[in-house]
Parts: sequence; C-alpha cells; structure tokens
Amino acid sequence: MALGWLKRGMARYFGRDGDAVLPLYNAVVLRAREPHWYLDGAVPDTVDGRFDMIAAILSLVLIRLEAEPEGGAPSARITERFVTDMDGQLRELGIGDIVVGKHIGRMMAMLGGRLSAYRDGLAGEASTMDAALVRNLYRGEAPADPNAVPHVRTVLRTLHERLADVTLARLTLGELP
Repeated sequence: MALGWLKRGMARYFGRDGDAVLPLYNAVVLRAREPHWYLDGAVPDTVDGRFDMIAAILSLVLIRLEAEPEGGAPSARITERFVTDMDGQLRELGIGDIVVGKHIGRMMAMLGGRLSAYRDGLAGEASTMDAALVRNLYRGEAPADPNAVPHVRTVLRTLHERLADVTLARLTLGELP
C-alpha cells in the first residue's frame, strides 16, 4: 500500500496488466520517431512535429482497425494509451494539472481531425493527401524541399496498404509492416 504510487507510475509508463495494445502503441511511437520523416520528409523535429507524426501513424492504425469487426475495442484501448502518453508528455514539459485537461482535449480533437483528413486523403488523389499532410504535418506551410511531401505521402500510403495484410493478432503484438 505504501508503494501504491510507484505501481501507478509504472503502470502509466509500462502499461497495466493485460494492456494488450501497449506493444502496438509502442510500435506506432517508434515508427513516428524514424529519422526519415524529419530528414527526407522535412517534418519539423519539434514537440509539435513529433506529435503530428505520432498522430499520422496512429490514424493509419485506427483506419486499419475500422476494418475489423472487433476493432472497436483495440481502437478505444490504443486511443486511451495515446491520451495517457500525451498526458505524461505534457506533465514532463511542465504543464500543470489545471490546464492538462484542456491540452488533452485539443489533442484529441486534433487526432480526430487528422483521422478524417487522412482517411479522405488515402481514398482520394495524391493532391488530397498532400493537402492533408501540409495542413497537419507542416501546420499549413509546405516545406521548401519539393520532395518532402511526396516522400511522406508515399511512405504513409505504403504503410496503409501493408497494414491491410496484417492480422489483428499480429497488429496488437506491435507488428507494423
């Protein structure tokens, strides 16, 4: 009982017992940290840029989970994991309890907007996806390198296509193609 705070803290960072989506969420974060996004894709290597990249990869995973009859439960769990992670990140940045909730609410709205934009972008022409990327990864201003947006678009589309072939069981184990 005296060490309950330690157990709660460890659960926040390492997952609760039976947290089946933790490997998947960790894989999303690792994929979003790949250097090519920031080098070849010119995604800003900032707190916002890293959030935007996590949201992009997570959006593709959520789109993939929509295809599963039982995908609702993993979708909800991975979204909860995202909230927990973002809460921890905000606190590490020094944001206090009073405003963390507002920031989390904004982040969830941003994730929802990105999910919709990327769903439309993946279903549409390259220009539709490019517009979504410029708006969401580059905060409305296209990078100077004309190859950056096509690089990100191509890698995200390839990931989206490959995710369709990954079973739900493999996906929840954190196997991103």
